[in-house]
Amino acid sequence: MSQLIDSFQRKVDYLRLSVTDRCDFRCVYCMSEDPTFLPKSHVLSLEELSWIAQAFTELGVKKIRLTGGEPLVRSDCDKLVKLLKQLPGLEELSMTTNGSRLSKLAQPLFDNGLSRLNISLDTLNPDVFAQLTRNGKLERVIAGIDAAIAAGFRNIKINTVILRGQNDHEVLDLVEFCRQRQLDIAFIEEMPIGLMDDRHRHRHCSSDEVRNIIETRYPLIASSKRTGGPSRYVKMADSTIRIGFISPHSNDFCHECNRVRVTVEGQLLLCLGNDNAIDLKSIVRQFPADIERLKQAITDGMQYKPQSHHFNLDAAPQILRFMNATGG
Repeated sequence: MSQLIDSFQRKVDYLRLSVTDRCDFRCVYCMSEDPTFLPKSHVLSLEELSWIAQAFTELGVKKIRLTGGEPLVRSDCDKLVKLLKQLPGLEELSMTTNGSRLSKLAQPLFDNGLSRLNISLDTLNPDVFAQLTRNGKLERVIAGIDAAIAAGFRNIKINTVILRGQNDHEVLDLVEFCRQRQLDIAFIEEMPIGLMDDRHRHRHCSSDEVRNIIETRYPLIASSKRTGGPSRYVKMADSTIRIGFISPHSNDFCHECNRVRVTVEGQLLLCLGNDNAIDLKSIVRQFPADIERLKQAITDGMQYKPQSHHFNLDAAPQILRFMNATGG
């Protein structure tokens, strides 16, 4: 069976596939306040996205996560789910979403074969939510989370970025919210991507700080749960949920990285913290029926996957693209 192996002998079996750079929020750690979005001609079509996904699954990728921007602002996203679910060898098809459109779309996504959801939620305070997202409505996201539970999704995970002085006082409230609904939660250190000034650096809150806050109420014990991703999980004695920590600054996970990203422009990104990229869109559009050529470009690209990222809060960010253009 074909496999993707990089030059450091890491097996790549996980693809994060961006379906749009657009979003109905403007989260402060994800994009600028007045972003410029790609013209439609630059964006991969449904067929091009599914063709690239097929090439990856034929090369041994077993897990695909759909990302954005916000994937559900793309009206054909449920159709893409149905197409990808049919790919031989694909074991898990998941999505990261801000949850704002799940009230209407959770059921069709579940019915079309989406396996799992990660839902972003950084605060339970409507005013703080509006501030962090610049225009979002908290009640829509909570309604979307409840709709996903009702639709039949299990193992839903909440993704939370804690920022000092903005939502760090809500760590325990967010844990309680997840305990009540039986949701896992992952606390993610903010990544220095895009524009970052001194004010942004000072809001960084480490995984250890978040863990210490939780342990003021709940002693945490190690968990054997692994997802093939960067989360390090712990659990509480009186709950079945898991708490994860994703720590690109304080405890990087590069040595076991198993993923690559494809942006909605068709750029194969070999590392979130590096600008190495392979242009897959040009291959797909110049040679639309030649999947072997596409697979060869992907395989050749593995040699450019770096050993590690080098995030440094004390320096200017090296990656100037925003997360919405990267694929979360």
